[in-house]
Amino acid sequence: MRPLVVVLFVQLAVAVVFVVLVVSGALPFGGDDGGNATARVDRFDGPAAFALLKMQLSYGPRPAGSSASRRLAEKLRTLLPNGRFQPVPGGLRNVVGTVAGRQPSRTVVVGAHYDSKDIPGFLGANDGAGGTAAVVELARQLKPRTIGPTVEFVLFDGEESPAGVPDSKFLTYGLRGSKVAAKAFKHAEAMILLDFVADKHLLLPREATSDAQLWARLRSAAGKAGVGAYFPADTGIGIEDDHTPFIGQRIPSIDLIDWDFSCYHQTCDNLSAVSEKSLDASGEAVAGLLSTL
Repeated sequence: MRPLVVVLFVQLAVAVVFVVLVVSGALPFGGDDGGNATARVDRFDGPAAFALLKMQLSYGPRPAGSSASRRLAEKLRTLLPNGRFQPVPGGLRNVVGTVAGRQPSRTVVVGAHYDSKDIPGFLGANDGAGGTAAVVELARQLKPRTIGPTVEFVLFDGEESPAGVPDSKFLTYGLRGSKVAAKAFKHAEAMILLDFVADKHLLLPREATSDAQLWARLRSAAGKAGVGAYFPADTGIGIEDDHTPFIGQRIPSIDLIDWDFSCYHQTCDNLSAVSEKSLDASGEAVAGLLSTL
């Protein structure tokens, strides 16, 4: 009888370990995107978001102020709840949507940039379209007064600096839309930015300037959604991005950005560089975080 007891004990131990991994979202195996876990909670419509990503690419390159960018902005305004434009200097426009919360005195901002880098042939499937798709789908799925704060969904224009401006001048000439939005929503209690969130083999460590407490809540939400493997317990480098002006307003802010994306500002940032599964995981994590606010 003792060999059978040993076998049963080993099986029980394996089962306990498996349950712990599932609950934590840290399974070391999974689908075809770097072995990351599949979401267990369906708060976010990944296929719908991926269709929104592809819709943006159908406009071609979309540098700030271009005809393609302005036509896309008109479309995005119709897709956001209570959609409207927010003027940005230089003839640019943020696109803003609002979902009312139970406590209108509280505000949270969820954002992404919809312009693409002014490089010939650059589509920005991950760098621009992915985050925008996630934000629009989050806005479309969030029902009024199902969470405490009102959520302002902001699609920033002019995140990328104009053609010919060196990276050393990015903070001066880039982030044009988020500088406006950060002042307009200076009383927000939190800001969540989605930037590089759709690339294949997605990994999202905490960006170094992102608020540690808010990021911990995001990782907890990701674990509960079964996508914790996409959010390792690491901290990457600090990056100047659309959350930076909000940090300047002393608003706790986080930036979901896979800075190791290999097609950064290259024409290979096209549909072949992105994954519906990655986009779904990012959306599930943020949807889970919003449900806790």
